[in-house]
Amino acid sequence: MAINLLLLAAFVAVMLLLSFNHGKKQKKIIILGDSITAEASQPPGFISRLKKYLASEGLAEKFEVIGAGIPGNKIYDLHLRLDRDVILANAATAVIYIGTNDIWHKISTGTGTDADKFEEFYETIIHRLKAAKIEVVICTPAVIGEKTDFSNQLDAELLQYSDLIRNIAATNDLKLVDLRRAFLNYNNEHNLDNQSSGVLTNDGVHLNEQGNKLVAEEIWKVVFDTRP
Repeated sequence: MAINLLLLAAFVAVMLLLSFNHGKKQKKIIILGDSITAEASQPPGFISRLKKYLASEGLAEKFEVIGAGIPGNKIYDLHLRLDRDVILANAATAVIYIGTNDIWHKISTGTGTDADKFEEFYETIIHRLKAAKIEVVICTPAVIGEKTDFSNQLDAELLQYSDLIRNIAATNDLKLVDLRRAFLNYNNEHNLDNQSSGVLTNDGVHLNEQGNKLVAEEIWKVVFDTRP
């Protein structure tokens, strides 16, 4: 009789544990961005790498990383699709990686975003996400040209917009992934020939394998508080 009761108690405990584990949901981490993010879900993209890091750390059942990048997007595009792609998707964390096109398109297509409008849209997005109880992590734009002597055409604007994002992070008490600083540091060490591309990017903007690896590592350190 005692053995039967012990077996029954063990069975109930196991069933409760299984039920509890089954009921746990993955935390959705949605990375919102442009073509750089759109390309990142497939190997060797940084989203693909983040998923591998999660699996290697035994965290794949706890977190789900989702890319929500659309080529050509700027800050106001993110604002327009924020409900659909982040809030209604029940994100736990939103990682915002935007700004490259807001700067780059000023010379490539004549359709960039002025700094004051960029900041206004960015602040609105943050307030909407905070109101929805979603953690916000923001990234500085990484690179538009890899020359290390600051002769890239848009270096000054990259500095301006990156400083603006750093200030937004500080003012709103947000986690910051400072990709601009990470890319500058890497190029200063490895781009000894002062190349405009080919070190971390294919074309000065879109990431190659090493660039994706660096972005994945920087996001991992900030979002998951450790190294893979």
